[in-house]
Amino acid sequence: MKKLVGLSFGLLAIAALAGCGTTQAKSSADKALDVTMIGNPATADPAISGDSNSSSMIAQTQEGLYTLDQNGKVVAGVAEKMVKPTHNGTVYTFKIKKAAKWANGDPVTAQDFVTSFQWQINPQSKSQVANKLKFLKNYDAVQAGKKSVSALGVKALDKSTLQLTLSKPQPWLPDILATSEYPMKTDLFKKYGSKYGTSSTKTMSEGAYKLVGWSGTTDSWSYVKNTHYWNAKNVKIGKVNVQVVKDPGTSASLFKSGKVQETSLTGQYIKQNANNQEMKTTLNSSMRFLEFNDKKTVTHNTKVRQAFSYVVDRTALTKNVLQDGSAAAKSLIPYGDGNDPTTGKDFSEDVGNLLSYNPKKATQLWNEAKKELGIKKASLELLTADTDEQKHAAQYLQQQAQKYMPGLTLTIKSMPLAQQIAKGSAGNYDIDLDGWNTGWRDPSDFLQMADETSSVNFTKWNNAHFTNLMKQIDDTATHTTQQRWDLMKEADKYVTQQAGLVPLYQQAKAHLVSSQVGGLKYTMMTDAQYKYAYWK
Repeated sequence: MKKLVGLSFGLLAIAALAGCGTTQAKSSADKALDVTMIGNPATADPAISGDSNSSSMIAQTQEGLYTLDQNGKVVAGVAEKMVKPTHNGTVYTFKIKKAAKWANGDPVTAQDFVTSFQWQINPQSKSQVANKLKFLKNYDAVQAGKKSVSALGVKALDKSTLQLTLSKPQPWLPDILATSEYPMKTDLFKKYGSKYGTSSTKTMSEGAYKLVGWSGTTDSWSYVKNTHYWNAKNVKIGKVNVQVVKDPGTSASLFKSGKVQETSLTGQYIKQNANNQEMKTTLNSSMRFLEFNDKKTVTHNTKVRQAFSYVVDRTALTKNVLQDGSAAAKSLIPYGDGNDPTTGKDFSEDVGNLLSYNPKKATQLWNEAKKELGIKKASLELLTADTDEQKHAAQYLQQQAQKYMPGLTLTIKSMPLAQQIAKGSAGNYDIDLDGWNTGWRDPSDFLQMADETSSVNFTKWNNAHFTNLMKQIDDTATHTTQQRWDLMKEADKYVTQQAGLVPLYQQAKAHLVSSQVGGLKYTMMTDAQYKYAYWK
């Protein structure tokens, strides 16, 4: 899931990067780019990567059949060209570039994609992103263990020819192939199995950069230019040094002192840099929301969830607490995630604002819920990642909930993102301050978070009406584009009203980028790709 220290850590980070800065007296061709990441990646295995940090690392070191150009447009990657599907939009046949190589010089094969896609959908992998490929033929049967992974609609016709067969049309498939689906080195996967991707030595890159020095727990590593990459001649920067920096104050200090040339900012540091021409701010294609464990008695109650939604003043949260350019949620779907096929109107504007701040209503619903549950008080735990953004959001939620929901004790439990995701997927929580970041423009990717049949429904919310709506939305062979759009609007309104998930805000991303560096561009869907970076 593209789900997100103090002074002593900050000083260590500055010290660790100081050495990188001293090497930059070399020529531009040898000069390393120093950057930060907000948290630790959980895996380098592209088939199971579900958090934003892992996805970011993988996107710099791997390349799919398609990729994104500098402006975020889908173009051919290791495939020779963009292909048009046949058989009523259900069969895609790709030829892999002869020049596509792994970092050791071995050719990228069709089987490497088969290996990756089969592992992603194999129930043994427990992949949180399996359903990105749910339109592949026999997906449901394979996920349920009723058919072997060999029955999946992905075949290597020969060493360089890959064929994908879908159960029904999926117009947004090119976006997924460009941002989420990558090959896995088949012989290494056979060697390491589920340990594949647990460190840089147990994986291999075929993208612009090799992953070097990442162990799964380390706070620093490098991307080193892959000389076997098919487009290596156009990769201008030979090495990118990455340092995990969770504290935005440290990030700002590192940038100001010249120790890093790209870093992300949050909260007050965005406000402080409002007039800094080196700051780039973009609304992100991600939504933060509250997930309520439907398997627990208190959080199963609809009125409890609705009360939590009403205590949130989303404008105050974004403008006064986060102060990072994030936008108050209007529904579960972020702005910019799709347009009406007839009118062109943005989905979030088409649906309208479904959320409101009403503490009096929250108190009423909470008191009614307590009567229904036969309780006078409750203690709940709010799970969050240990980032600056989430800590501030959690503290605001704690304050509001305890103020307007009498008898409630809300405890905050912060931890590294990978641990948060693990607890969430295991259902070991009461309330989870979670998020989702999509790689393609289609509201169904967010709606699936509340679908009982979805692998990323950590709430285990099981609502027959909503599940049926999602089934219809996925039936692209029966419904027209407009009919499907209207069904998604209905689903968004329903899940928001029922508080199956409680949307909070659409995240913004803000980066400081050195004026000495060019080629780093940010779009709603993507962060900067270092393969396009250059020294000015």
